[in-house]
Parts: sequence; C-alpha cells; structure tokens
Amino acid sequence: MSKPFIALLAALAAISMIVVGCGGGGDSSSDSASISKARFVKQADAICEKGTKENQAEFEEFAKENGLSEKKEPTKAQQEEAVTEIVAPGVQKQIEEIDALGAPEGDEKQVEAIVAAVEDGVEEIEDDPAALTEGENPLAKGSKLAKEYGLQACGEE
Repeated sequence: MSKPFIALLAALAAISMIVVGCGGGGDSSSDSASISKARFVKQADAICEKGTKENQAEFEEFAKENGLSEKKEPTKAQQEEAVTEIVAPGVQKQIEEIDALGAPEGDEKQVEAIVAAVEDGVEEIEDDPAALTEGENPLAKGSKLAKEYGLQACGEE
C-alpha cells in the first residue's frame, strides 16, 4: 500500500481508538447508584472498541467507493472528506454513548477533563480536518488523560 493510503487508514484507526467522552453530569444523578470506576472503564473501552471497528468498516467502504487502493493514493480532499464524514461523526457517537454511562462517584472532575479535551479535539477536527491528515493529533490531550485514568481502548494512540 502507498504511504498516504496507509497513513490515512492508520490515522482513522488511531483516532477511533483514542476517543473518550462525556461521562458525568446528567442522566446518572437520578439513577440509584453511580457507576463504579472499573465498570466505567470496561464499558467505555467496549464502546471505543466497537466504534473503532465501525469506523474501520466505514473507511473500507469509503475507500471502495472512491477507488482507493494500493495503487491509487487518496487526494488531500479525499483524506479531509474521510476525516469529516467518518472520524468526526464516529468520535461524536462514542462521546454520546460514553456520556450515557455517567461518571464514577468522586471521579467527576477527571472525567470532565477528559471530556473537555476530547470535545476540543473534535471541534478542531471539524474546523480543520487537514490538521489530522497532516500528522497533528487534535485528540492527543484527551488520549493522554484517558490513559492516565485507566482506559485502554479509548486512550490508544
């Protein structure tokens, strides 16, 4: 495979895996008990693993639809389209699913920091998809915080 094609595929896979989203706030406060940290980590990582597989399948379909292969490199416009059409919505979906988990009691501030960093990264991706295709990682801070919190699938780079 060509380097740009591999780079785009790797970037999409990496971004899909570093996402951690909104835990905290709304829905869990009216529920009977807060989610434990172990359960939060397990469920959030499962959401990220599922999201990664979905994004990879979407990218493969995108590549097929656009005639991308080892011999046909994606254009810059195609790379940016993949980021805008696959990565950003995939990240947003994972954020929403993780949001529904709620934050573990006592860890609200840590989860909020992860959420804020990831949301800032998503906004940057939406505003400038070229940043991701040019080797920057707008979600690096969120990934670092996720890893420090104990997430694995959601904090990979």
